[in-house]
Amino acid sequence: MNQATSPEQQKKHERNTFIFLAVFLAPILSVIIVAGFGFAVWISHIFFGPPGA
Repeated sequence: MNQATSPEQQKKHERNTFIFLAVFLAPILSVIIVAGFGFAVWISHIFFGPPGA
């Protein structure tokens, strides 16, 4: 932040950034990562067969 912003504005910006990261970004990214891994396992089973087959 530059010196033109007051400490109150900076705290508000930090709080809003934290809420965005904790409430929106983290859950969305975790769902995407888990879904991507599941998709990769599913595709690998299609190409290589299930484990032990």
